[in-house]
Amino acid sequence: RALGRRSLLAHPGRAGNTERLNQVKGREQFRPVAPMVLAERAAEIFTRGPLPSPYMLFVHDVDPVWRERIPAVVHVDGTARVQTVERATEPLLARMLEEFAKRTGVPVVVNTSLNTAGRPMVDDPRDALECFGSAPVDVLVLGPYLVRREAVFAA
Repeated sequence: RALGRRSLLAHPGRAGNTERLNQVKGREQFRPVAPMVLAERAAEIFTRGPLPSPYMLFVHDVDPVWRERIPAVVHVDGTARVQTVERATEPLLARMLEEFAKRTGVPVVVNTSLNTAGRPMVDDPRDALECFGSAPVDVLVLGPYLVRREAVFAA
């Protein structure tokens, strides 16, 4: 699993992001994407299912209040396969989630593996750059570097 590394990330509040990510990956539109959330916030949003859930092994009900706020990660049955992030073991991911929540009011980020149809998940920087060059990905973060498509940011 990507688990926040070698991942495509997106805003879960935009329902169209599920379709966009599946388009980027070249896969069927019914395929779900997963929510990533700080472990300490997970119980506010996700019910029924064991928490913490750092490896996306379990399906959780999404609290009805949150279903409309994070539609990109909610399956048709109102569930999601959650990845919880522990601050102590994943400080960079935790900080990203905190900053995203500050800016958007949403403590969840969409997370799916960085790969395209028929190809394995990226394994090294070269794979990541090749994927970025061949798929309609807006931004690539590679260590301390940010690579972006000029056309996306010129508008």
